[in-house]
Amino acid sequence: MNLSVEIAGVKMKNPVTTASGTFGSGAEYSQFVDLARLGAVTTKGVANVPWPGNPTPRIAETYGGMLNAIGLQNPGIDVFVKRDIPYLKEQGATIIVNVCGKSVEDYVEVVERLGDEPVDLLEINVSCPNVKEGGIAFGQDPNALYEITKAIKAKAKQPIMMKLSPNVTSIVDMAKAAEAGGSDALSLINTLTGMKIDVQKRKILLANGTGGMSGPAIKPVAVRMVYQVAKAVNLPIIGMGGIATAEDALEFLMAGATAVAVGTANFRNPNATIEVIEGIEAYMKENGIEDIHDLIGIV
Repeated sequence: MNLSVEIAGVKMKNPVTTASGTFGSGAEYSQFVDLARLGAVTTKGVANVPWPGNPTPRIAETYGGMLNAIGLQNPGIDVFVKRDIPYLKEQGATIIVNVCGKSVEDYVEVVERLGDEPVDLLEINVSCPNVKEGGIAFGQDPNALYEITKAIKAKAKQPIMMKLSPNVTSIVDMAKAAEAGGSDALSLINTLTGMKIDVQKRKILLANGTGGMSGPAIKPVAVRMVYQVAKAVNLPIIGMGGIATAEDALEFLMAGATAVAVGTANFRNPNATIEVIEGIEAYMKENGIEDIHDLIGIV
């Protein structure tokens, strides 16, 4: 039975990775999960300098999910290169590095630093606010997305995968802009913008005001967007948004994703990724399917 897939020339032994920001850089989950069993480990966002993140409170539970306004807190590229990459290599993981920044120059600096590192694929988080353009996210304007994709692609030694924001009028326009800019793959969706109000205190719960909503409640939106994008562009897609079970993952694969990422489910069930892999295997056995590609884009 073949579960292996390929994203922009990167071979994954199965179509399951982790969603950035929900798995650290692998070390904190390694007592629960054999990292080498995953198709890949997608790291937390890495910037050119350490980011402290947002003030607390910055997490809130919601029906069917959660809000987070962590603010991409990370120790920066120097620590990441020295500490996290060697650890992941030692564990036998395929490595997808999530890259964040506040300007095109920030992203390019990280991408260039990673050029000679043994990492497989770069996932570019374009939901970051573009400080030079008044704070609108790179991923919310097709022209800005095209320009940053082109600038990163010109400098990247590894294939790049733009991570699309769902907080747009047309996800298809964004996907086409990323494709035109030279992206090798796409991942979607990032979190939906949400808010929670504490009615006892009569104020907004998160210090940041808004946060990114993730978890099972967003899955139908994510599946729809993956389906639309898969029909509109000729790039492999890693689909994500509310995946907690093999059935959830299969929906994304059937909608046209080549691989999937498990995110919020990791917090509730550290073994979620392995259960999804085993569940896909069981489904294929039960249904006499020899190759995962017979399911990809089947609808």
